Amino acid sequence: MKKKLLTILIGSAFVMGLAACGGGDDKGGGDTASDAAEIFDQNCSSCHGGNLQGGMGPNLTKVGSRYSQDEIRNIIKNGKGAMPKNVIEGDDADEVAKWLAAKK
Repeated sequence: MKKKLLTILIGSAFVMGLAACGGGDDKGGGDTASDAAEIFDQNCSSCHGGNLQGGMGPNLTKVGSRYSQDEIRNIIKNGKGAMPKNVIEGDDADEVAKWLAAKK
């Protein structure tokens, strides 16, 4: 009985954590790095950390040295590992991908 309850609690916490990775319908207003940072903060920082340091999601401080802008955009669109797909969409996703690709 205790194992079942613990499994349910851990599973619920995991689902709630994934739900926190998405959300936020606020849109950035332009092509500036501050807009991309704001979009990231609203949609991604709960998993990747406010300073890109990682947490439930991986560290992104040097993600641009591992992935190109197109590869980052593809990860945002299709998800990867525990990351759900389409956390950010459209121009916002392009803006964040460009911003993250510059992190080297």
